[in-house]
Amino acid sequence: MSLSTQVVVIGAGPGGYAAAFYAADRGLRVTLIDPAVNPGGVCLYRGCIPSKALLHVAGVVNEAKHAEAWGVSFGAPSIDVDRLRAFKSKVVDRLTGGLGQLSKQRKITYVQGRAAFRDARTLEITRDGEKQAETLTFEHAIVATGSRPTTIPGLSVDSPRVMDSTAALELPDVPASLLVVGGGYIGLELGSVYAALGTRVTVVEMTGGLLPGADRDLVNVLAKRIERITDAVLLDTKVVGIKEVKGGIAVTLEPSTGSGQPSTGSGQPSTGSGQGGGEPKERTFERVLVAIGRRPNGDVPGLDRTAVKMTPRGFIEVDGSRRTAEPSIYAIGDVAGEPMLAHKASHEARVAVDAIAGRKTAFEPLAIPAVVFTDPELAWCGLTENDAQQQKREVAVTRFPWAASGRAITIDRTDGLTKLVLDPTSGRVLGVGIVGRGAGEMIAEGVLAVEMGASAEDVSLSIHAHPTLSETFMEAADVFFGHATHIYRPRRDSR
Repeated sequence: MSLSTQVVVIGAGPGGYAAAFYAADRGLRVTLIDPAVNPGGVCLYRGCIPSKALLHVAGVVNEAKHAEAWGVSFGAPSIDVDRLRAFKSKVVDRLTGGLGQLSKQRKITYVQGRAAFRDARTLEITRDGEKQAETLTFEHAIVATGSRPTTIPGLSVDSPRVMDSTAALELPDVPASLLVVGGGYIGLELGSVYAALGTRVTVVEMTGGLLPGADRDLVNVLAKRIERITDAVLLDTKVVGIKEVKGGIAVTLEPSTGSGQPSTGSGQPSTGSGQGGGEPKERTFERVLVAIGRRPNGDVPGLDRTAVKMTPRGFIEVDGSRRTAEPSIYAIGDVAGEPMLAHKASHEARVAVDAIAGRKTAFEPLAIPAVVFTDPELAWCGLTENDAQQQKREVAVTRFPWAASGRAITIDRTDGLTKLVLDPTSGRVLGVGIVGRGAGEMIAEGVLAVEMGASAEDVSLSIHAHPTLSETFMEAADVFFGHATHIYRPRRDSR
């Protein structure tokens, strides 16, 4: 059976379905291919959405415990894992089902199956449950195949006790103990969930600090919280052995060599309890979560039959319009390069479709927000202080501590910080970093400021509602001039 379409999108994650929907809205005939029953991809089925649902539950548990400090006691929580798992699944089903309906409303041909390139204009599609492949000819293809969890090289154990992020989100049980391998955002988010549910969590990170690459002054705030809710945070430590034993997984840990500390902003590098040192040690955990990153799904069958080029790290090479070296094929999202973020993929989708439609366009954002949905949340966008130091670029950095925020004090969450990275001469906002309750929501103002070329004066003169946490953004700008109302800093000029 032979089919044809103007645009075929391979992969129905936040990049793929956004591309398909936008192309259909522009009047193009679209075919969307993915193994799942409905669009959604890793983000909705096995990533962003289920993890945030569980993080919300963890936040409620933590808030209930915190309430004791205000004179309100709820007692120890009773965790019904089956109902919790059902809640998470209900969230996923609602969102993916909704996307399925939107796909039908847009008259998109959705194919549940897998695609392989025959050449630069032809795909072979194998539908689930069928052996005979169909042929699909297309004018343009958009590859949006996403990414998958990275494994530890040379250390693999075929045991359900060793989980990647996908298995951990299935919430098989609440183990007594859990080792989280990797101090990045995935490990910290999922580790926080299990810790809130009652698991004794240990985090091991091979570098000298959590969230390598992020500014240390922001990470330090989060690190203090992580150390309180976990059994231990082992920095400068790596896993060198792993094996299944009766009742758990035995893990051999040793000091990592040559990893050094992560690049620092102001303040000291994050420290952890029980840092690595000395001879290798073996410890046993009921479960192990390996969360050391993700790698692109660039190995699309038959792609080597086209002119598409790959980078040494397995990403598909694209230009500013997301076009590959093969003129008829585009690539977006995780498979097209870092950062591997759903919202980045969705915006790339529009660029690719506009290019296909003949519009002159390019993906050139000044600020792509990154959010770590721990408690407290950590978010940043634009130029970081780390980036500026590596580029040897002179910047002015202002900080407003949430201990001086009326709103933060009323909710008893003064563990926060808002910082601006500014051009020292013009005061233009080059980057923003926030750590604290709701930082993921607040960072949008930072993105807008960077993209619009706002200055510290623009932010300072924009009236922010009181009392709110967003006021800290305004007051961080006021710090640049030395007249923040709620903290004292020496005056910068006579403005």
